Amino acid sequence: MSVAEVKEIFLIAVLLCLAALVILSFIRAVRGPLIADRIVQVNVIGTLTIVMLAILTVLLDEGWLTDVALVYAMLSFISVVVVTKIYIGVYREKQGR
Repeated sequence: MSVAEVKEIFLIAVLLCLAALVILSFIRAVRGPLIADRIVQVNVIGTLTIVMLAILTVLLDEGWLTDVALVYAMLSFISVVVVTKIYIGVYREKQGR
C-alpha cells in the first residue's frame, strides 16, 4: 500500500465517523429536552458538516469545496445567532419582562 492509499482510507474512515456523529447529534436535537440543547446540537451538526466539507476538499482535491465550507460556516453562524435571539425574546416574554 502506498501512502496515498493509506491517506485515502483514513480520510474515508474519518468521514464515516463524522457522519455517524451527525446522525447522533440529529437524534439528540430531536429529543431535546430543552430548546437550548436543540440549538447547541444544530450548531454541532453545522460544525461537523463544515469539517466534513474540509476533509472532502483534501480527499477529492477540489479547491472550490473550501469556498462552500466557508459560506456554510457563515450561514450556520448567522442562523444560530438568529435562533438564539428569537429564543431569548420568547424566554423574556414568558418571564414577563
